[in-house]
Amino acid sequence: MALFKPHERLDIDPFTDLLFNALLTFTFLFLIALLLMNPTAKTGIINPKAEFMITVSWPDHSPDDIDTWVEGPKGQLIWFKRPQEGLMHLDRDDRGRVNDMQLIDGKEIVNPLNQEIVSIRGRPAGEFIVNIHYYRSQTLQAIPVTVYLAEVNPTLKVLHYATTTLQREGEERTAVRFSITPQGQVTAINTLQKSLVLGGKI
Repeated sequence: MALFKPHERLDIDPFTDLLFNALLTFTFLFLIALLLMNPTAKTGIINPKAEFMITVSWPDHSPDDIDTWVEGPKGQLIWFKRPQEGLMHLDRDDRGRVNDMQLIDGKEIVNPLNQEIVSIRGRPAGEFIVNIHYYRSQTLQAIPVTVYLAEVNPTLKVLHYATTTLQREGEERTAVRFSITPQGQVTAINTLQKSLVLGGKI
């Protein structure tokens, strides 16, 4: 078999060269099309089906039980025994340390977070009242409770954020009140007290 000398050139058919370049271009365009058809998944994005979210939280690992009560524009009421009423939903009822332990793959996992979440999935006109209630105390101590009210649609907007200290078991406080206009705008944010647990004035 004869070997080519260094100074000799191979005769390459121009048509073969054109086909090779076309194949490279096709392969490149195919890979780009695959990337566009399968975009990288976006992580950490939550799109709640709600207009407003209310978060009530108290110190981690606390065994004390704080309850959230919300009254809607027509007097409808949600709490742990009635977690849904119309467009209002108590999405999470936290009982302190009682429901913090979970069994996962045979191991006990403790979730130290104490938090209740209420979502309002619409904008009915009228006033909403959010109360916190010191339902049961194991520590027999005062406990700070933080209430966070946010408008989540179309963009996140914090409407109210404050911490109220409940002194004893059975105490109830109005954390925040707000109204929605017929046009869907939030107005009249305040903390005027009203009892929802016992009825009447606090």
